Amino acid sequence: MKKFLMLGAILVVSLGFSVAQETTNPTSGPAIADTTIENAADNTLKAATPTQKISDLFEEDGTNTSNAPRLNPRAVNFVEDYIEKHTKSLQDLKSWARPYFNMMDGVFRKHGLPRELKYLAVIESKLKSGAVSHMGAVGPWQFMKPTAITMGLKVNSKVDERKNYLKSTNAAALYLKDLYKIYGDWLLVIAAYNAGPGNVQKAIARSGSRNFWDLQYYLPAETRNHVKKFIGTHYIFEGQGGLTTLTKAETKAHYGPHLYAFHRKITKEEEDGSKSQHVSGKYQSAVIAKHIVMDLGDFNRFNPDFDKVMSSTTNSYEMKLPLEKMEMFNASKYNILQESVQVLLSSAAVMNDGSATNRKQTGILK
Repeated sequence: MKKFLMLGAILVVSLGFSVAQETTNPTSGPAIADTTIENAADNTLKAATPTQKISDLFEEDGTNTSNAPRLNPRAVNFVEDYIEKHTKSLQDLKSWARPYFNMMDGVFRKHGLPRELKYLAVIESKLKSGAVSHMGAVGPWQFMKPTAITMGLKVNSKVDERKNYLKSTNAAALYLKDLYKIYGDWLLVIAAYNAGPGNVQKAIARSGSRNFWDLQYYLPAETRNHVKKFIGTHYIFEGQGGLTTLTKAETKAHYGPHLYAFHRKITKEEEDGSKSQHVSGKYQSAVIAKHIVMDLGDFNRFNPDFDKVMSSTTNSYEMKLPLEKMEMFNASKYNILQESVQVLLSSAAVMNDGSATNRKQTGILK
């Protein structure tokens, strides 16, 4: 049996398993004996100010002067109440959770996922490895047995890898990635993680919309509140919203063509030692990498989809490079651009020659 089942099939049969809600064991912070956190990035968590109303920060009239995305008006009251009630307990959790968050950051970075998805484990289980829901979901990511096995975890009378922080986080990353391939919308992904993709599909069909804020009342109350709890937790730890607190349309409106920045697979140390610079023109990644003596794979880690974005109508990119590499780029950028254009022209000529030869061979050209 293949390790991963196609989620399209999961949706068709509308599987009954769901990753259950946040019932936890009333124990103190867990031990970290079964996790691997070497080389994990250190994530500095920021807290929202409980006395500062979210609605004051994100007004409709444009008074929001930060770069952060505005919270959807239909979530403001819930998130304000959530922050007021849960900030203290979540700040207490943060005091012992940093190693787990660091490990999760590394896993999500490896899978090309937003690191803020780790807050889903907070509302699922409060990061407790021994958490068990009334539906039988187990572990920090609250996997039901069928889902866990589908995602490659061992669950039998001798071992339950749902309780293993590292393995269950990798399984959660795979599941979240598969859900995102279906929805392309993080709020719907979080809803599907809680209620199961079948219930989300039913809500989409009944509402005639793929916007969470429009279809939320066609979902179970627990699920729509689960999504809002995730948003509230994100605000408590990050002090603002982000990629995973927006619908697909809100994401496109706020981030525009710069969404590729969230798919960079670089460590915090690489982030701290790098510089961003806007570039436009017919630059080619292979030519840049050659001139700055940088492995092409490393260049693409820093700048995912570079050639795709630069060949689009956008034709501009917020390029990120290690400081010394950016200096090398700026010292030779005109030569790099000229060579990049020549590469494009040569490629176009080869393609044209190939097409002409093919047409001649098939009798189209005389």
